[in-house]
Amino acid sequence: MNRKELKRAFLKTLPVMAGYLVIGIGYGILLRSSGYGALWALATGVLIYAGSMQYVGVGLLAGGASVFTAIVTTLMVNARHLFYSVSMLGRYKDTGKYKPYLIFALTDETYSLLCDEAVPEGTDAGLYYFLVSAFNQFYWVAGCVAGSLIGTVLPFSTRGIEFSMTALFIASFTEQWLTNRDHVPAVIGTVSAVLCLIVFGTEHFLIPAMLLITLALTAVRKREEEK
Repeated sequence: MNRKELKRAFLKTLPVMAGYLVIGIGYGILLRSSGYGALWALATGVLIYAGSMQYVGVGLLAGGASVFTAIVTTLMVNARHLFYSVSMLGRYKDTGKYKPYLIFALTDETYSLLCDEAVPEGTDAGLYYFLVSAFNQFYWVAGCVAGSLIGTVLPFSTRGIEFSMTALFIASFTEQWLTNRDHVPAVIGTVSAVLCLIVFGTEHFLIPAMLLITLALTAVRKREEEK
């Protein structure tokens, strides 16, 4: 590892830093308002590292939810990772000692940075993926802890703060739309989500939507390969 590799990864993750710090602060404040301090913010950021699930987890902790409820809720919220992570199998195949961490640290934003990104010339692929992933988690953990500490000295209303994760997803979607010429995947994802939302309702639409998106994208890919 050298300064040049660190600089490349750092510059690549700057857009994520801007989002993760702000949203992490929001999470830390929300967690503090529910009676859980900085050590909880640090532990959840390091060990769980799942932005949307951490926001949901605050309610589960405060409400005394059962282990079974926590497992089912986590599956529902993070089911999307099972689908889009498949496309990273080829990239992570030969990453050696970095692979376990790369699997753990694959978030929506890290995926958006790496899915179409060519590894800079002269850089070890596994190391590059690791640095990008590690920088992103560092931003998130720093934001979580900072938010918890800020929440001890400044009064905040946490009403509506959970929408910050939705805002980040919208920003990621917009960035993908603007930087890629092929909008078919984005259209398929949007239409599938809306249809499943109408059919299954807000509580149960996520997994059916992911299945529908996967089937549709698979069909499109096969069609493109045949051409």
